[in-house]
Amino acid sequence: MRKAALAFIDFFHYPFSRWIPQSTFRYLVTGSTTAGMGVVVYFIVYNFILRKQGFHLPFVFVSGPIAALLLELCITFPMGFLLNKYLVFTESTLRGRIQLFRYGMIVSINILLNYVLIKFMVELLNFYPTVSKFITTVFIAIFSYFTQKNFSFGKKTK
Repeated sequence: MRKAALAFIDFFHYPFSRWIPQSTFRYLVTGSTTAGMGVVVYFIVYNFILRKQGFHLPFVFVSGPIAALLLELCITFPMGFLLNKYLVFTESTLRGRIQLFRYGMIVSINILLNYVLIKFMVELLNFYPTVSKFITTVFIAIFSYFTQKNFSFGKKTK
């Protein structure tokens, strides 16, 4: 299955091979796939499972949008990790549990960066929310690529 997925992705990489390295192209494809899946899962969970309503936990109320985000992360987090581990950063010499822990740290930082950057651009710079989200997504995708490549899925140093 892994070989078939890599062959499929690499087939589409060929026209771009002069400009985009193979690992970067693989990251773009798997990241886009994960992000797209996240949007679909979020939509389904929020609209059809939660029916646009939140729920009460013992000490806190979780709103519908946040609950949908948390449930979406339950799917996109492992999906993103596995795609990165087995299709993008295959040369990593780190143990899987170290990769997973580091990947989780970067995802947590990305969530925080999303919040801070969008809030900053919308509330202080008066950017439109959609423009802010787009700029933030581009920045975080670049940040995430380099941190995943060099930290989460890097090579073990002696």
